[in-house]
Amino acid sequence: MDRIKEKMNQLRLEADESAAQVEELKAKVKQLEQENLSKEQEITSLSHKNNVLESEVEKLEQVVKDLKSSADQGQAHGTENEALNRKIQLLEEEAEESDKTLREANERLRQTDVKAGHLERKVQALESERDTWEKKYEEMAKKYNDVQKELEEFQAQISDI
Repeated sequence: MDRIKEKMNQLRLEADESAAQVEELKAKVKQLEQENLSKEQEITSLSHKNNVLESEVEKLEQVVKDLKSSADQGQAHGTENEALNRKIQLLEEEAEESDKTLREANERLRQTDVKAGHLERKVQALESERDTWEKKYEEMAKKYNDVQKELEEFQAQISDI
């Protein structure tokens, strides 16, 4: 009987140990289930975060694509702007050359006007001198005609004598 008691005590001890082990394992299972639930929630949270980030990545990729397109257009505009600046510079140089030519033409015109004024005064002086000579010629022609008549009359009187 002592053996039975001992066996029973041993079985009780084993049962107590088993019960303690079961409690320990139940606690461990409960802890692992809690960890599992926590991990599942974390996975759900991370999945949602991943979806949000993927959506944001798509938006950012679209923004990058738009910015690249804008940059390409900006570069095209930059090239066009450079061409227009060169054209403006050429037109400004052409305008400066035209201004220079115009100033030279105006200077020549002014000099021509001065010469024309001088020549007009010279022409007026020459016309005045010509008029004076014409008057002298007319007076001399009249005197000549008068003298000629006197000579003819004198010759006629001499022939009558």
